[in-house]
Amino acid sequence: MRCVICKHGETQPGLVTVTLERDESIVIFKRVPADICDNCGEYYLSDTITEQVLQRAEMAVSNGAEVEIIRYAA
Repeated sequence: MRCVICKHGETQPGLVTVTLERDESIVIFKRVPADICDNCGEYYLSDTITEQVLQRAEMAVSNGAEVEIIRYAA
């Protein structure tokens, strides 16, 4: 798919690091499957992966994590 940010690159499957922050908590997900623009590096997560990442982040925040690093496993 063509990148909606730079309008020049095409996306390719790959792995990214996703960092989410809420209040005083930071949750980092490593090796998350995504489509990555070969021009600007913008990445796009599928709806399913986005839902899983947000659920896991919510759990980490609810458990009082200040900083949590999670290796994503589908």
